Formats: sequence, C-alpha cells, structure tokens
Amino acid sequence: MTPAFRLPAASFLLALLALPAPWLPWYGVLWGGVACLLAGAVLFDGVLVLRTGSAISLARTIATSLPVSAPSPVTLTLTNMDGRFLALTVHDLHPDTFTATGLPADLALPPGKWGRIRYTVTPGRRGRHTFAGAEVGIVSPLGFWRRKRFLPCSDTVRVFPDFRSISRFTLLAVSHDLGQMGIRKMPRRGTGGEFHQLREYRDGDELRNIDWKATSRYQRLISREYQDERDQQLVFMLDCGRRMRHLEAGTSLLDQALAAVLLLAHVAARQGDSAGMYSFGGTERWIPPRKSGDSVHRLLEQTFDLHATTSAADYLSAAARVSALQRRRSLVIMVTSSRGEDQDDVLQAALLLARTHLVLVADLRESVLHRVRSGPLTSFEDALRYQALLAYLDRRTALRRLFTHHGIQSLDVTAAGLPAALVNRYLEIKASGRL
Repeated sequence: MTPAFRLPAASFLLALLALPAPWLPWYGVLWGGVACLLAGAVLFDGVLVLRTGSAISLARTIATSLPVSAPSPVTLTLTNMDGRFLALTVHDLHPDTFTATGLPADLALPPGKWGRIRYTVTPGRRGRHTFAGAEVGIVSPLGFWRRKRFLPCSDTVRVFPDFRSISRFTLLAVSHDLGQMGIRKMPRRGTGGEFHQLREYRDGDELRNIDWKATSRYQRLISREYQDERDQQLVFMLDCGRRMRHLEAGTSLLDQALAAVLLLAHVAARQGDSAGMYSFGGTERWIPPRKSGDSVHRLLEQTFDLHATTSAADYLSAAARVSALQRRRSLVIMVTSSRGEDQDDVLQAALLLARTHLVLVADLRESVLHRVRSGPLTSFEDALRYQALLAYLDRRTALRRLFTHHGIQSLDVTAAGLPAALVNRYLEIKASGRL
C-alpha cells in the first residue's frame, strides 16, 4: 500500500495553512483540530482500502497460438464482487519478451459490475510463454492510498514463426500473381516423368508422345500427357548454431530461415511433395518427411520452439546423421550461415550427402556486407575493412564454384531474399526433372 496523489497534496496544503499559527494562538488550535481530522480520515481511508478489492475476479482472452513479431489482441475481464465502487489501474504481467500497447489501463467498476480492458501484445521470441496474472492498483475510497494486488490468471501461449508469408503466398497463388514475392514461373523443359492422362492430339505435341494403341482403338490421334513427378521428398537441414544468432532487421537469421523453410514446405505440399526437417548445431531434432494434409502444420508444431544456440554447428556429423535417417533419394536443403573456417566442413558434408541425395546449400550472408562494399572509403581503416570484405567474398565465391564442380546446388543470398530464392530453385529443379 502506497500513498496516492491526494495524501501528499493534502499534507502540503496542511503545511501551508500552518504558517500563520505562530502569530495567531487561536489559529494554531484550529489548525491542530483540522490536522487531527485529516489524520483520522487518512487512517480510516487506509483501513477501508485494506478491506477493499478482496473480491475481484480476472479472466483473460487470448489466442493460444500467436505469430512472432505480429500484434495480437488481448482482452482482460474484471468483475467487482465487492460492495464498494472500485477505481482500478490494471497492468497485465505479460512475458518479458513481449511488447504491450495499451497498458497500464484505468477501469472504474461499480459494485457487482464487470468491465473489459483491451490491449495488444507483439511477441518478440518464438516458443512457449506464460501470462502469470495481473497487477491491480486499487485507489482507496477517499483517494489517499493506493493498494497493489496480484490477481492470478495463468495462460500459456505458443508463439510460432511468422506465417503471414505463407498466407500471402496462398492468396497470390490464387490470383496468379506470385511475381509480387519474387517467385518466377519456370518454363518446362520437355515433359514430366509421371504419366497423367490420355487426351486428343493437339498441334505442337511431340510425336513420341502419341499413344499408337489408343490411336488405333479410337481411330484418331491420341497423346499421352505427363506431369511433374509427385510424391518426392524434401529434407531441410536447419543450422541452429551460433552463426544463426546474427540479427537482421531486428530478427535472427534462424527466425527468417525458419519462415522461408515453412513457406517452401507449403509450396512443396501444393506440388504433391512432402517435407521433413533435421535441426543441428546445439538442438538436434528429426522430423521425417510424411505426406499428409497437415504436413506444414506438423512442421509448425514441432519447430516453433527452435532457437539459435551458442554451440558450433558440426556439419559432418549432421550430414552423416541425415544420410542414416533418410535412405530414400531426396532434395536435401542445408540452410546455414558459414564463415571461412566453416567452409571446408560445409563442402565435405555436402559431398557426403550428394552420394545419395540431390543437395542444395543455402548459405546466408549478412546484408551489411553490401552496404560496406558500396560505401565510401574515407580513412585507412575503411580501406582495410574493404579489402578484408573482398577477401571474404572471394572465399564465398570459391566455395560456390566448388559446389558447382561437384554437382551441388548452392544459393548465396541474404535472409530477406531467402524465401523467393528457395522457392524459385525448388521449382526450377522440379521443372528440370533432376530429382
């Protein structure tokens, strides 16, 4: 219980009224009586506030699944079961990684009535989080005291990767406007490898696609139609090591990589393929590819609490583990952010995987590199930094050439460009029939 604004204000006013007392004896007696009345009122008000607010109930309405970095509404419902009017100041005890807008909030509750407070939270970190309750400041009936009470109300929420990009992809796919996301329509090279149906011959059909048995049966030219092979499998190898802790636009590389992976898993599901995941670099988790209607939801459920660790990624061990777990030939996509000392291990891991699988290495680079490279050189330190940057980029270019020499696909992109780059490369691989 702490003094409210009225108590120091009344004390200051009482002190001002005491100034004439040394010269007016009768005034001093009157002032003493007023001081006693004020002290009695303050004590009585303190007793009232101790009895007030013991019958307040709290309920919280919030979605159990929230997207990271996106505002979500929260509603608090407070019911006054006390016999007195309550003037409240409410602050919900949200997780410390959340940002709240609209708190603290004031609420006036007559006896036996209820009221609602609405505010928004923006989760800053994926995973499982708990709202413990709310702190309520109760102003005493005369306004001299403020009492703080804790109202327990536990709610657990799960914060998932930002799936707005998946929703946007779906809407753009319906409107046939995927170019807004940087996703290109890949031209077909020949025909797919899986038979789809028989149909009448059309101008431009290749002669080798004519089904002569069906043609003789129906007495008109009949062509075989093929489609891209379905029921193929993708396996994402997601680096959760210390390199992925780097922040880009306020979000870690791992968060942005996970959003891109989920987008590609959604695209693959629409193409009739299935996607699985293996995380390494301090957090080892295996989610085998499985074709089902809720495959993307399954990935969301099992990866929402993945976080970048302080451990170094062991690429060779991870590649050996994936080779043992995934026997069927698949498209293995390794998402990482390597440095010069990691590149030999990344190459050896990709070569190990390439014995069985088609491998794509998505190596993330920091966006600050472009700004430094294109920035002005005004000092000797700037020149040294520029030369070091060129040497670093040359090593990355040499690594990509080694990948190409060994038949390994590679991407060298920023985290912001990863979603479109991954989808484009996947569609290109599907159209070429390399898998």
